[in-house]
Amino acid sequence: MPVIEDSDELRSILKKSRTVAVVGISPESQRPSYFVSEVVKRYGFKMYFVNPEHEGEEILGEKVLGSLKDVPENIDILDVFRRPEAIFELADEARETGFGTFWLQPGTENREVIEALEQEGRNVVPGLCIKTCCQLLLQDNGKER
Repeated sequence: MPVIEDSDELRSILKKSRTVAVVGISPESQRPSYFVSEVVKRYGFKMYFVNPEHEGEEILGEKVLGSLKDVPENIDILDVFRRPEAIFELADEARETGFGTFWLQPGTENREVIEALEQEGRNVVPGLCIKTCCQLLLQDNGKER
């Protein structure tokens, strides 16, 4: 699939997805990875948090994993909160473990990785906030998913 920016396609991905792995989660409530994950979790997604620096800790009621390889089920959405230069290694790990959509939060985009994943036929959402997309696209008469 191409890079996904169309609201209908984004809505479809969000509605079909059940699991979200957040890479780069922080225990600090003022950090985007924390408050974005807090809102996304309210939409009923099964959340997996990945950050080797906080492995074993609990954030938002979920145990933090050290690696994508530790996620015990298929990852529908891989939500990325990492610096653009760290995305190469993350994309390699994601290819090994598998994922449905590689979702790069604003400021995490790496053009080379986006182009490579797109050429491989993988879903990529660059530079859109998953929290905002959930809030705009998953509302159904004021009710969350």
